Amino acid sequence: MNAQVAIKIKSGPSIMLASGSWFDLLDPWSSEFTINDIAQGLSNICRYAGQCKSFYSVAEHSIHVADTVDAYKLEALLHDAAEAFLGDITRPLKQLLPQYKEIEASVEDAILQRFGLDAKAKATVKAADLRVLAAEQAQLMPAGTDFWANSSGVESAAIQVEFLSPITARDRFLSRFAELRAG
Repeated sequence: MNAQVAIKIKSGPSIMLASGSWFDLLDPWSSEFTINDIAQGLSNICRYAGQCKSFYSVAEHSIHVADTVDAYKLEALLHDAAEAFLGDITRPLKQLLPQYKEIEASVEDAILQRFGLDAKAKATVKAADLRVLAAEQAQLMPAGTDFWANSSGVESAAIQVEFLSPITARDRFLSRFAELRAG
């Protein structure tokens, strides 16, 4: 009798995570990523393509967004989690890369499923993200960069950018995640 052996063949390009797991960019649902992998990636990625006063991580940004919302705090903390695997692509560049947007949507969906996040949180989190963006730009970028906020009716969030080191940002992100999961 000829025995068949099931072998998982990756369906697309994959990256090795700091944990040693592989992340398949075209099949993120079957990838074995953890919150530690997300925290590691986000804490080492600088917002604004690095074009800001000093290193400012996506992990620190995510903490600010979570602290800005009244509801959906876990969804807010993880709103940029896909960037842990894809990098922080600037908004103007994303507009030029339609296939990137598809890949990003798949990774976001896998994260949503993995952590049991509520898809209805999107509008609430987006509003908080814009408020944090306005505050960040006032603190991180040349004067006047946040001009769009006033004309759009976006009130800056009451945050203070701390320019956390990657290690501190990772630890605070993981601590915040644990708090939100526990309570």
